Amino acid sequence: MEGVYTYPLKQHIGGPSKPIVQKGDKVLRGQLIAEAAENQLGANVFTSVSGEVREVTEQLICIIADETQSKEYVKLTSKAPLDLIRESGLVGLGGAGFPTYAKLQKPFDNGGTIIVNAAECEPILDHNMRRIATEADNLIKGLKIVMEVVNANKGIIAIKDIHTEEIEDLKVSINESNIAVATLPNMYPMGEERAIVREVLGILLEVGQLPMAGKAIVINAETVLRIREAVEDKKPLIDKDMTVGGKLKGALTQVMLDIPLGMSVGDVFKKAGGIGLEYGEIIMGGPFTGKRVNLTDPIIKTTGGLIATEEFWKGPEKIGLLVCACGGNKERLEEIAVSMGSKVVGVAYCKQAIEIKNGTRKCENPGKCPGQVEKVLKLKKDGAQALLISNCTDCSNTVMSCAPQLKLPVYHCTDGALRAVNMKLVRKIKV
Repeated sequence: MEGVYTYPLKQHIGGPSKPIVQKGDKVLRGQLIAEAAENQLGANVFTSVSGEVREVTEQLICIIADETQSKEYVKLTSKAPLDLIRESGLVGLGGAGFPTYAKLQKPFDNGGTIIVNAAECEPILDHNMRRIATEADNLIKGLKIVMEVVNANKGIIAIKDIHTEEIEDLKVSINESNIAVATLPNMYPMGEERAIVREVLGILLEVGQLPMAGKAIVINAETVLRIREAVEDKKPLIDKDMTVGGKLKGALTQVMLDIPLGMSVGDVFKKAGGIGLEYGEIIMGGPFTGKRVNLTDPIIKTTGGLIATEEFWKGPEKIGLLVCACGGNKERLEEIAVSMGSKVVGVAYCKQAIEIKNGTRKCENPGKCPGQVEKVLKLKKDGAQALLISNCTDCSNTVMSCAPQLKLPVYHCTDGALRAVNMKLVRKIKV
C-alpha cells in the first residue's frame, strides 16, 4: 500500500487545522496529525495510514505510507459522546463540511427532530444505499446517539421512495416508536436540507434560516454512521465511502467503502480498474454540484463521488448561461463553456436563486420552479445560440417548455457525467 497520502488542513467550514507533526516523524493509522485551531470553528485531522511524514506546510501534510498496513487504528480517548464526536474530526460528509460537534453542541430545549438525510441527492452516487443495505442497524444506533446528544424526542430517516429495498431494511431495524422512515420524491434537489424539512415536516424555511428554526437538525447518513464509529468504536474519521463512475475500464459505477482519506484521486481510479484513454474531466462530488479536480488531488472528508466524464460536446460559438442555486454556479458553467469551445454572451439566474451574505445563492423553494421563460428570452436577446444550464429537475422542465420553440438547444452541467454512465440526461423529465 505504498504511496503518498495528502491531508489538506482545511477540509471543512472554519479555520485551518494546525499541524502537530514534523517532517520525518513516524505516525500510526488513526494518529492525530493536525488539531483544530483554538477558539474558532474547525476540525482535527488524522492520518489514515501508518508511515512517515514527508512534508508539512501551512496548507497540507503529506505522509509516505508503509508498504504493509493494518486495519487497526489509534483509538480516541474522550469519554462523552459529544467530546468523542469533536475529537474524531467529523464534519458533514454530504458535501458541506460543517464540523459535526458544532451542529450538535446546542441541545433542543423542549424536544426536536433529527432528520437523517439518506436521500442520496445526486444522480450516480449510491454509496449511502450500500451502507443502509448492509448496516441499517448501525444507522439506527448512530441516530439514537445523536438524538440523545441533542435531546431530540423524534428521529426520521428521509430517503427517496425509489429505494424500496433499503426502506424495508430500515423498517425492519427500527424497534423504537419515536423513529420512523419518511419517503421523498425521486427528483433533484431532494436532499437539500430545506427541501427535506419542507417534505418531512411541512415547513418551508426562509433562505437564511437553518433547520433549527423548525426545531430540526438535518444530518447526512454517512455522518451518522461515522458518529456511531466514533462513539462505540472510538474510531477517528480516517475512511470515506464514495461512488466511483464514468469512463472506467471496469463497471461504469462502483461503490467503494472505507477508502483511506488522503489517497490520490488517480489511485482510487486504479482501484476501480483504471480510466479509459479518452474522457472529458474528473469531477469530485456529484454531477450537479461536483468540482473539477486532477488525478493528483487527494480524497478529502467531503468527497462523495469521483466521476470521469464523457468527452465534451462541441458547443455553439455563442452560449448563454442559466444558473440555478441547486446546481453548478456561474464559475462552474463558465468552466464547462470553455471546454465546449463556446463564448459566454449572457448570464441569467433562476428567479428563486437568492444571493446570500457569503456571495453564494440559495433557492427560495428548492425543487419548485416558478418558470424560466423570462430568463430564456433574456439570453436569446443577448445573442445566445444555445443554453448551458445547471437547473434542478423542475426548473429544467420549464426551460424545455420554451427553449426549443425559440430554437435554442439546451446543454446541462450534468451531461458529461450522465452520458459516461448511460443515464438519461436532465431535460424534460416527468415528475
